[in-house]
Amino acid sequence: MTTPSETLRLAAEFPAATHEQWQRLTLGVLRKAGLADEDTPVEAVEELLARRGYDGVTLAPLYTADDPTPFPGPPGLFPYTRGGRATGAVPAGWDVRQRYADPDPKATGEAVRADLENGATSLWLVLGEGGLPPAGLSTALEGVYLDLAAVVLDAGDAAVEAVPAWFALLAERGVPAAEVRGNLGVDPLGWQARTGRRWDGPVDEWARRCAAGFPGLRAMTVDATGYHDAGGSDAQELGCALATGVAYLRDLTAAGLDVPSALGQLEFRYAATADQFATIAKLRAARRLWARVAQECGAPEAGAQRQHAVTSAAMMTARDPWVNMLRTTLACFAAGVGGADAVTVQPFDHSLGLPDGFARRIARNTQSLLVEEANVGRVVDPAGGSWYVERYTEELAQAAWAWFTEIERHGGMGAALESGLIADRLAATWRERADNLAHRRDPLTGVSEFPNLEERLPVRPPAPAAPEGGLPRHRYAQAYEALRDRADAHAATSGDRPAVFLATLGPAAVHNARAGFAANLFAAGGVATVRPPVGDDDPARLAAEFAASGARVVCLCSSDRGYAESAEAVARALAEAGAVRVWLAGRPGSFAGVDDYLYAGCDAVAVLETTLRDLEVA
Repeated sequence: MTTPSETLRLAAEFPAATHEQWQRLTLGVLRKAGLADEDTPVEAVEELLARRGYDGVTLAPLYTADDPTPFPGPPGLFPYTRGGRATGAVPAGWDVRQRYADPDPKATGEAVRADLENGATSLWLVLGEGGLPPAGLSTALEGVYLDLAAVVLDAGDAAVEAVPAWFALLAERGVPAAEVRGNLGVDPLGWQARTGRRWDGPVDEWARRCAAGFPGLRAMTVDATGYHDAGGSDAQELGCALATGVAYLRDLTAAGLDVPSALGQLEFRYAATADQFATIAKLRAARRLWARVAQECGAPEAGAQRQHAVTSAAMMTARDPWVNMLRTTLACFAAGVGGADAVTVQPFDHSLGLPDGFARRIARNTQSLLVEEANVGRVVDPAGGSWYVERYTEELAQAAWAWFTEIERHGGMGAALESGLIADRLAATWRERADNLAHRRDPLTGVSEFPNLEERLPVRPPAPAAPEGGLPRHRYAQAYEALRDRADAHAATSGDRPAVFLATLGPAAVHNARAGFAANLFAAGGVATVRPPVGDDDPARLAAEFAASGARVVCLCSSDRGYAESAEAVARALAEAGAVRVWLAGRPGSFAGVDDYLYAGCDAVAVLETTLRDLEVA
C-alpha cells in the first residue's frame, strides 16, 4: 500500500478540500433533510452518519489517510492480509467449486459432468446425512478425471465410510497420489455445532496419510458457515473459525505432525454475503488472524490460510428467488475481490429444494463472467489501500480476536459448544438481526420490500433434510415468508386472498405516497389491498366503499393535513361500518378511532401478524 507524500498532482487544478469543509457542507445537507438542527455542532456530523454493525464496529461516513491502519504487507507474504499467494488468482482465476447434495448418484453424476464441461474446476460433495450415500461415490464420479478435478468431501460423521471409499476409488482408478487434489472435509467440531453430536473418527490417521503421501490433499475443513447460519456476525464467524482451527492444530501436532504440516491440512470455509465490503474485509481479516496464530505457533511462513467462500444460505429467499441471482453475484464478486481461493455460488433456487440445470448453470456462469469477462481475478487485492477497507479489516480483526480469546478462556471451542456459550452469543446477535429485519432496517428486496403477490414460484424436488440438533439454521426472510405461506394457504382454501381496505383521503397527489407504502407493507405478508376508485374525504361514502369491499381491516392514507381534517370522522364511520381495526399510514399520533399506525421503521412483522389475526387467517 502506497501513501502519497503530498497532494496528488491530478488534483492540482482544483482548490484543496479539507475535512472541515466536508463537515460544514454535510451538516447543511443534514439540516435540510431534518436530520440535524441549527444547534447541532459541526463535529457531530460523523456521529450522525455513522452506522454500527453487529460486531460493534462503527462504520464512519468518511475515511482519510489520517485513519490509523496497520501495514497489510504485500500479497503472498506475512501477515497475508492481501492474499496467500503473490500472484493471487491472476494466472488462472479462482477455483470455481460447485456443490452437490442430491442423494441420487446418477443425477449427481450428470450434474458433475455438466458442470466440469462448462467451467467448474472442483467438486464439493455432501455425503451421508443430508446428501449422497457414500456407497454412491463411484457412480457420482463416473467419467471424472480425478487427477484433474479437485474433490472436496463433506460427510459429517459419515466420513468413517466416505473417506475409505474415496481412497479406495483413487486406488481403483490408479490415480497417482501426487495428482490428487481436494480435501477430505473432516470437521468434528463443525459437525458438533450443526448436530449437537460429538464425533470421533480416525482423523489423525487420515491427516498423517495426507501429509505423508498426498501433497495436494488436505484432511480437514474448518466450516464457519454454521455459525453464520445460526445468526452470528462476521466477527463471531471469524472467532469461531479461529478457535476451531486452533483446536485442530493442537490435535494434529499431538498426533505427530509438525506445525507447518498441520497448518497445511486445514482449509477454512466462510459465508460470503451481499454486503460487499463486509465480505471483503472478513476474508482479509481471516487471513491476517490465521497468520498471527501461525506466528504464535512458530511457523509464520506457513500461515497463509486456504479459503473457500460460499454464498450465504441465510441471505437466500424462497420468495422472488430470482433476486437471489443479484445477491449471489454481489457475494461472489466480494469473495473474489476479498481473495478467496475457491468460491461456491449457491443456485438461486437453493431455498426451494434441489436446483435444476438452469439454476446450476446460472450459478456456474456467474463465476465465469466475473473471472473471464470482468477479469475480477486478474488484479491482486484490488480493495487493498482503500482507507475504508483497511480500517474495516483492522477493526473486524480486533473484534474477532477478542471473541476468539474469550472462547479460549472458556476452554476452547469444544468446551464453548458444550457449555452453550457459542449458542447463547449467536442467539443474541440473531435477535438483534431479526429485530432489524422485522423493522425493515435491513430490507429484503422481493420479500419485505417490493413483494410480488402474483408471482408463481418454480417447483423443485425437496432437498434432503439437513442434520439438526445443534445450532439453528436461520434465513433472513423466514418470518416474512411464514406470513406469506399462511396468507397463500388461506387464499387457496377460501378462494380469496386476505385483503385490507385503503381509505384514501383526498386526491391522488395527497394520498398516493402513503397508500403505496401501506400496500407494499401489507403485501410483504401476503395481504392484498383494495381502495376506492378515487380519493374521498366523505366518511359516509368511504364507509360504504369499505362495506362493499368485504374487508375487515382498513388503513387510512393521506397527508398530515388530510388526517387533521378528516381522520377521526372517517375512522369513526369505518368502525361503525364493521372495521375490526383501523390503521393509519403515518407517524403515531392521537387520532380518536385509530387503533395503530404504519410508518417507516415500524415493526412490520408485528403489523402483519396482527393483520392476519384480524382477518382470521390461521
